[in-house]
Amino acid sequence: MYQEVPDLDPFDCYDGEARRLDEHFAGLTDADWNAPSRCAGWSVRDVLAHLAGEELYNHACLDDDLAGLNQLLADAGVDGLDGFNQWSVDVRRDEPVAAVLSEWRTANSRTRAEMRARGADAVLPTLSGPYPVGLQALHYAAELATHADDVGYRTPPREEPDRTAWRARFGAYVLAEQDKPVTVREADGRWHVESGGVTAQLSPAEFVEATADRLPADHPLDPALRTALACLA
Repeated sequence: MYQEVPDLDPFDCYDGEARRLDEHFAGLTDADWNAPSRCAGWSVRDVLAHLAGEELYNHACLDDDLAGLNQLLADAGVDGLDGFNQWSVDVRRDEPVAAVLSEWRTANSRTRAEMRARGADAVLPTLSGPYPVGLQALHYAAELATHADDVGYRTPPREEPDRTAWRARFGAYVLAEQDKPVTVREADGRWHVESGGVTAQLSPAEFVEATADRLPADHPLDPALRTALACLA
């Protein structure tokens, strides 16, 4: 039985974030697509291309064909994660945005359907080794949520508390999973964090931004805590 993050349905989280992002993309104008995102050097359109490219990896995991993906990237002269991310953007640069959006929708729909069908307790091959499908779905959901925020999505007020809460809980789980040198606990509507004797209290939204490494540059959080909390970047 899936118990890694109790009370979170990983597939509902994943479906929900895909829906939010798709609906946001559907309402964008040409000017919106060309606007800068929160990802340095990338426009909103570039973020979409990145997401479409990520589905190559997602499908390689589903198909147990990571070797095939690695060969494809080697043949293209792509090296490392940053190289893969930029290549995913570059190869779609001349494609109509509608085509890239359709590519992402189709590929992501397959990923979500197949992961749900396998179930949270199944194991998926990943570049980090075998990993539970439920946890991988939450990682994918967190990735979509972060990039939705990167391209200007604004959570409806009625959805904001639940959306922020699941992201914060998963961020706390990943900090422990990665054995980050930080202690976190939720109390009185705040996230209390400590690392190396330095402490701080963050709102749930700030804690989510910290785990995604998206806090504004002028946020007063201590740099050591900022580094320790970044686990979903």
